[in-house]
Amino acid sequence: MRRFSSYGPVDKELHYYVPRQELIEGAFQQLLGDDPNKGGHYITVWAPRQTGKTWIMQQVLFILQQDTRFDVVYLPLQDIYLISDINQMAQILAQRLIEKLGLENLTINTLGDLHLLFKRETLRKPLILILDEFDGLDEAVIAGLVSLFRNIYHIRQSQADKATAEKDYLLHSMAFIGVRTVLGIENVKGSPFNIQRSVHIPNLTHDEVVHLFNCYQQESGQLIEPEVVKRIWSEFQGQPGLTGWIGELLTETYNQAPEQPITMAYFKEVYAEALNLPNNNILNIISKAKQLPYKAFVLELFQTKNKTEFIYEDPIINFLYMNGVVDVEYVKLGEKYLKFPCPFIQKRLFNYFARNLYHEMDGLYGPFEDLSDTITDNNLNVRQLLMRYERYLQANRNKVLKNAPRRQDDLRVYEAVFHFHLYLYLVSFLRNDEAQVHPEFPTGNGQIDLLIHYAGQLFGLELKSFADKRQYQNALTQAVKYGKRLKVSEIWLVLFIEAVDDTNRQRFELDYTSKGITVHPQFVQTGSVCGS
Repeated sequence: MRRFSSYGPVDKELHYYVPRQELIEGAFQQLLGDDPNKGGHYITVWAPRQTGKTWIMQQVLFILQQDTRFDVVYLPLQDIYLISDINQMAQILAQRLIEKLGLENLTINTLGDLHLLFKRETLRKPLILILDEFDGLDEAVIAGLVSLFRNIYHIRQSQADKATAEKDYLLHSMAFIGVRTVLGIENVKGSPFNIQRSVHIPNLTHDEVVHLFNCYQQESGQLIEPEVVKRIWSEFQGQPGLTGWIGELLTETYNQAPEQPITMAYFKEVYAEALNLPNNNILNIISKAKQLPYKAFVLELFQTKNKTEFIYEDPIINFLYMNGVVDVEYVKLGEKYLKFPCPFIQKRLFNYFARNLYHEMDGLYGPFEDLSDTITDNNLNVRQLLMRYERYLQANRNKVLKNAPRRQDDLRVYEAVFHFHLYLYLVSFLRNDEAQVHPEFPTGNGQIDLLIHYAGQLFGLELKSFADKRQYQNALTQAVKYGKRLKVSEIWLVLFIEAVDDTNRQRFELDYTSKGITVHPQFVQTGSVCGS
């Protein structure tokens, strides 16, 4: 029986896979060319890590190899990414190509010699060349090789009256595979190729995720509740590596009763465990998100006031997008915003930054303190809990904000800092009461919620920074929708604000009821968050 694959190219005989035939056919046609006799295209194949770039291009390779008109070579370059000398790189590439093609001995010593390898006098057939991990090479090496291929490309284009096998150079088409487009924004010398012919590998669609788990059910005989697959799609948004990983955890690692269906209750247990397990994809995303200057940008994305416009040419956005830290929210033509790629990645980033900044807290209450106004064996008073938090924050404010990250332009503490701190306060306060606290991000952008499971009840807290009355009214409406989704009758709207007087507390801390949902707004006063 096949298994789920969570890392590296899948083997169709060993692993469950999605055919992705349309993507394969599209890349194949671009390399073959609109009119194969005239030449193919030079393309980039790009996407964040573990999205299936290499596997798709391997399928393209297998199809191309059946066409006897061409020689087709696939070269992985991951093992030579540390080489910074362009002439040494030219020698290595030439050696590998000569071996692959079985050419007569040809001496290539420098980048200036490398073009000889692609001459009609050297090659026996038009060549289709696929270079994997090309974007991982040294920038100077990339620039040198791109200049070479640019020149070959232009010479071939100037000989449009000749068939592809009759041109001076027989480099019919090329594909560069990488996490970034290589020939776009980061190459200041420009692109020799039409970037519109780049191939972006998207995440799996909803139907493809359903197909993947249907294959498992058919082969194993173990049923999966439809709600589980729906939740997998919702939490991982079709990210191939993570979707395969949760499949592996559900069907292998923790699957102690394969004769029983995979239920929603079982999924929730495995998902909770996954939030604390190491995963190469997640570790790579965190490693990128915590780097300077990207860390400040990521922290700003956790704010709840305004969305951030997606601008591909912005180098910070470009880096985070290409490395899978952020994604695009398409609203309409010409209107795009940044968001986190999926709830699971957002939760892992939230947990990392929260625990990196604050650990579990002690001294939240005295050993003999009466807590019955806040928590009993069968109930939790969220309003009292939030009032306790506000008092704790005020009493320990200097310590809380001492090492808190601040924005460079005005030295204000990031809004997310208070979300991190409240989350870990709740975890610490409730840790001895068999309560579970975890963050939720329903939209991936501009909404952060904390869910508390206690005594068989679910308590939802939606976190916002109070900006003005209009946004306050919008927040109430959002909270009602969220309460509906959680299927609860009441929800708490936590409003962080630097200062608020009693008059405005009385004015805005009024319960709001709509569509059967009661929203309890409550301010949490932080004090000044400026650098002064």
